[in-house]
Amino acid sequence: MAERSFKAEVEKLRLGAGEDFSGEGILAVTKALLQAGVAYVGGYQGSPISHLMDVFSDADELLRESGVHFETSASEAAAAAMLAASVNYPLRGAVAWKSVVGTNVASDALSNVASGGVKGGALIIIGEDYGEGSSIMQERSHAFAMKSQIWLLDPRPNLPTIVDMVERGFELSEASNTPVMLELRVRTCHLQGHFTARDNVRPSFSVSDALNSPVRDVDRIVLPPASFLHEAEKIEKRWPAAVRFIRDAHLNEFMGAQAGDVGIIVQGGLYNTLNRALELSGLSDEFGNSKLPIYVLNVAYPLIPEEVQDFCLGKRAVLIVEEGQPEFIEHELNTLIRRAGGQTLVIGKAVLPRAGEYTGPVMRGGIEKFLKEFSPGTPLLPAREEPRADMQLAAQVPQRPPGFCTGCPERPIFTAMKLVQRELGDFHVSSDIGCNLFSILPPFNIGNTTMGYGLSSAGASAFKAAPGGKRAIAVMGDGGFWHNGLASGFGGAVFNQDDNVAIVVDNGYSAATGGQDLLSSNAHNPFRSTGNPIAKALHGVGVGWVKSLTRTYDLAAMRATLKDALTTRVLGPKVIIAQSECMLNKQRRIRPQLRAAVKAGRRVVQERFGVDPETCTGDHSCIRLSGCPSLSVKPNPDPLRTDPVAHVDNSCVGCGLCGEVSHAAVLCPSFYRAQIVTNPTWADRMAGALRGFLVGFLQRRAERALARRAY
Repeated sequence: MAERSFKAEVEKLRLGAGEDFSGEGILAVTKALLQAGVAYVGGYQGSPISHLMDVFSDADELLRESGVHFETSASEAAAAAMLAASVNYPLRGAVAWKSVVGTNVASDALSNVASGGVKGGALIIIGEDYGEGSSIMQERSHAFAMKSQIWLLDPRPNLPTIVDMVERGFELSEASNTPVMLELRVRTCHLQGHFTARDNVRPSFSVSDALNSPVRDVDRIVLPPASFLHEAEKIEKRWPAAVRFIRDAHLNEFMGAQAGDVGIIVQGGLYNTLNRALELSGLSDEFGNSKLPIYVLNVAYPLIPEEVQDFCLGKRAVLIVEEGQPEFIEHELNTLIRRAGGQTLVIGKAVLPRAGEYTGPVMRGGIEKFLKEFSPGTPLLPAREEPRADMQLAAQVPQRPPGFCTGCPERPIFTAMKLVQRELGDFHVSSDIGCNLFSILPPFNIGNTTMGYGLSSAGASAFKAAPGGKRAIAVMGDGGFWHNGLASGFGGAVFNQDDNVAIVVDNGYSAATGGQDLLSSNAHNPFRSTGNPIAKALHGVGVGWVKSLTRTYDLAAMRATLKDALTTRVLGPKVIIAQSECMLNKQRRIRPQLRAAVKAGRRVVQERFGVDPETCTGDHSCIRLSGCPSLSVKPNPDPLRTDPVAHVDNSCVGCGLCGEVSHAAVLCPSFYRAQIVTNPTWADRMAGALRGFLVGFLQRRAERALARRAY
């Protein structure tokens, strides 16, 4: 169950020629693929490209009708390997994943397909995430494109431009026999707009056609001596063909003023932010009517020498707006200009930051520094002191540090680890990509390293305990397990006779990337095979010690099982499968059901937990060992006590962990469980009245006793 459904929006994909298509960038990309006659699509979810995979899944029926094969890939490497279909056949194919980490995983297949080349158009749609804060190291895809000579499209954030780049990307790939990367940033993926649609095109050559007429071309296989010929082919044929196509098809854009003594060269994906920066300086308007000449690189690699030379002709200096480092484009521009005998200065990182996201204010500062030095006569608007948006937001919305969602089933796992550490001491914990990584933050402060998706067990393999010694712990989710963990982690642990402990958090979904189904998901998926147990896979690779807990919220059982795994004399890898449904997805699933039941007049019971402020001691172990966002503090009602008491707010989902934590840590009678009954029966009303009478009687008796003692 993905975090949102595109079932309604995918109907727009049926629009034909001349009709107006409106929606967000992700949907426009899918429509462009259908218009381009794509034969197969695949990929692996990951922000900011997860929703593209969700659109593919929701449009599976339409894709089948259009003769398009859709594959939910097991990893980015598996997705990249699909491009093998375009090596010998005129099949247009597209794959998608999160970059740069996804590109790293896919690098083996990508290097092979880039070496041998393609016959059919091969498009790699990557969610570029530099500077945009989606749980990723700050690297760029540009370096990979350069080293493998894969052409890199970076479209201007504008739906007609994006759609055109998708369609032209296939043409560029076929013209140069080279795979093409299309990088989409967060803002590009989710911007809203419209364009004039064209008819969807069925693939002229289908996957079935390829199967019925297999082709074998050994010159396309990366083996000596062919591999040496591939390199020469890249330089002598493919690169010149790509440059010719990009130039003749006018994929890059010249915008703004026609002439000037200075100009700006910008990566296509940064154009909207650049225009905003120019607007703040009084050098453009909201429609992009810039007073400065702008050269928009919708193709970031390769650069087109003739276009660069023409743009720089007669200019004292140009500013290159290139986000991130190293400054690949700046270096190449200098090379191209000097080779042509030009004297135009190329200014980039001298006035713009070497690292960090290029926001509007950041760009504005760099532009104004550039103009003051090289075009001092250019009039600029004075800087306005505007309140920062983040400060305004902080004043209205309470700050919440990154962490697990309310009711997250992973929370009690790390609570149990904290409690076990009190008994056995600290352990080296190898963390993994996904929700479990939040354990490194307060209040848990658990996790020493993370090395990649599904690699936590492999990351702990160097810590081989001596007989009877302390064991390392690896933690990964079910998404990481199926992505890489089964073979790389547990298969290797069995083979090498490792003696560490691993916890596989089986919450039923690839939760961190949007809640997509997995091999082990319990959800019924008409197009995928689900319900394949993780325990069965572990036994299949030879893991002997496997214990499954079907309710992670049972803190006592979780604690006891973890302690057993860490102290047992049984040698070999020990795996705990901790199962409970992702609470976020569970709420998405049950809330519509509850609303429907309430509307129909049926009895609905929801559990909530609370804290008796008169009983709470202010120990706050419930907060320290759970960190649930629904737990906070409020002033003590007793004027003689200064410690604030714990408080459960209305975001509580009734998982019960806070009470479990309190009882596991220090016996705490302050927590109570309440049932909210909608559409109560006569029996509920009678029971409620009886409880109210009894509680009231006991309260009045206690008050009378206190009054007698007071005098």
